[in-house]
Amino acid sequence: MAAIKVLNMNGAEVGEMQLADSVFGVEYKESLIHQAVVTRLANERQGTKSTLTRTEVRGGGIKPWRQKGTGRARQGSIRAPQWIKGGVVFAPKSRDFSKKMNDKAKKVALFSALSKKVADGEFIVVDELKSNGKTKEMATFAKALGLNKTALVVMDNDDVNVIRATANLPKLSTLPLAQLSTYEVVANAKVVMTKAAVEKFQEVNA
Repeated sequence: MAAIKVLNMNGAEVGEMQLADSVFGVEYKESLIHQAVVTRLANERQGTKSTLTRTEVRGGGIKPWRQKGTGRARQGSIRAPQWIKGGVVFAPKSRDFSKKMNDKAKKVALFSALSKKVADGEFIVVDELKSNGKTKEMATFAKALGLNKTALVVMDNDDVNVIRATANLPKLSTLPLAQLSTYEVVANAKVVMTKAAVEKFQEVNA
């Protein structure tokens, strides 16, 4: 097990805790992380766009003019793609973009991403998070911990005041432990977890 410092909201060290190697010391597997991120983004796509092809556009059942003798180019329908109000060539259609990834692979990808953060020194544990809902309070917290780039704060529960206080900080986002996924981990420069969240995460995945 690797030991990591536990900080308070002022950035001062208040202790340390052990990180389980089975969760935070996993081998880096880029292919699984990539698969998890692609799956997440694909599943967020609605796939509802749709336009009409020439067979679906209304009208155009009759040939606009005879084939020969007019001096104009031959035309078969006023709903051909080159006509105004004509159909669309290779029109986009509604489709399902969703992908599947088995639960074990998802879990390994998440462990791998978290382990990478720990190895790179981009994983921070805080003893607790408290807020009265004021943005200034969380801004001070971010400055004290050196969160000058995008950072994800993972809590063991839904603290409404902390969520409200970080809402106006564009580089700081909060997430309950139950919603933690590989995408959020790799999308942020640093990951901050409360000590309670780390303990619960290790207990669930022991």
